[in-house]
Amino acid sequence: MRIPDETRDQLAVKFAVLFPHLDERQRRLLMAAEAQGLGHGGVRAVARAAGMSETTVRKGMSDLETGESLADGCGGRTRVADLDPGLRSALLQLVEPDERGDPMSPLRWTTKSTRTLAAAPTRQGHRIGADTVAGLLRQEGFRLQDNAKTLEGSQHADRDAQFRYLNEQARDHRDAGQPVISVDTKKKELVGDFHNSGRFWRPTGDPVPVRVHDFADPQLGKAIPYGIYDLVANTGWVNVGTDHDTAAFAVESIRRWWHGQGGDAYSHASRLLITADAGGSNGYRTRAWKLHLARLATETGLTITVCHLPPGTSKWNKIEHRLFSHITMNWRGRPLTSHEVILESIAATTTRTGLRVKAGLDSNTYPTGMGVGDAEMGPCR
Repeated sequence: MRIPDETRDQLAVKFAVLFPHLDERQRRLLMAAEAQGLGHGGVRAVARAAGMSETTVRKGMSDLETGESLADGCGGRTRVADLDPGLRSALLQLVEPDERGDPMSPLRWTTKSTRTLAAAPTRQGHRIGADTVAGLLRQEGFRLQDNAKTLEGSQHADRDAQFRYLNEQARDHRDAGQPVISVDTKKKELVGDFHNSGRFWRPTGDPVPVRVHDFADPQLGKAIPYGIYDLVANTGWVNVGTDHDTAAFAVESIRRWWHGQGGDAYSHASRLLITADAGGSNGYRTRAWKLHLARLATETGLTITVCHLPPGTSKWNKIEHRLFSHITMNWRGRPLTSHEVILESIAATTTRTGLRVKAGLDSNTYPTGMGVGDAEMGPCR
């Protein structure tokens, strides 16, 4: 609806007469009341008549919505919670953890919305707006929070002893000038113009187009990054596979690291310590892992020791937060359109502490389901 010019002129005269006698908030409330009375288009008409921004008028309307009023004889506010003593308890009943955890509660999955929370007390006769809800929740110590991954299940009585042993092994190898590496497989990545979480700088309104659905491209497939992190040198090697994450692939990744970096950095080494998660392609129960490691030890002449982290403690594996996390940050928001892009993104990863990373493509095939018999294991068991 178009507001007549005569109405705007009348408002301009009224504001010119009254504004000198009002404080800032009183002016907002007056403009808000006039805008509400005019209906659709009122905010713009009032803003023009008063020479104010539309945001200021809307803020005044928000003040009116919350039910807050001016204190007698002064320019302060009387809080809506003070005017309505039952409001605070009615609101807290909606967000207390016990109530929120009730599977029958209609607000179980909507408690993030202050507008939704404001609707329930309003139906009960309490006049409250979304902004007031947010303010009251903050006063009561509530904040929007994500889930926290802190529950690790039952902890073994010897957990501390396990980590002390692992640390002693790492310290012994390090002090003797022997290499200590942390290994793991990073999350598999789809290769192609797929969505990749995160944002990066681009011209406004020109995002990179990506596919709507994440179905693997039959030609490009997936990338399987197996990482080796040198704890002492603060360097990383990532072997990007294209087939399967098997024990043979894991050991081949370590072999490539040794022949490409490790052997030169530790030319006089006689031992190698590997720290790894308890499961996956380098799991402690995987026979093929032990067999291929034994072959690598024979090939290199190294005495290889593996220290597996206890189950449920993979987040303490050094490679996770010293290498993989930085790679993820480096390619965030960038579609991994080819294996070359993946390799370049990994190799470009650096940190302020001096991390240097190299990467290579491993296009070999690693068939799954390859059993290892007792005779083949021999002394490796």
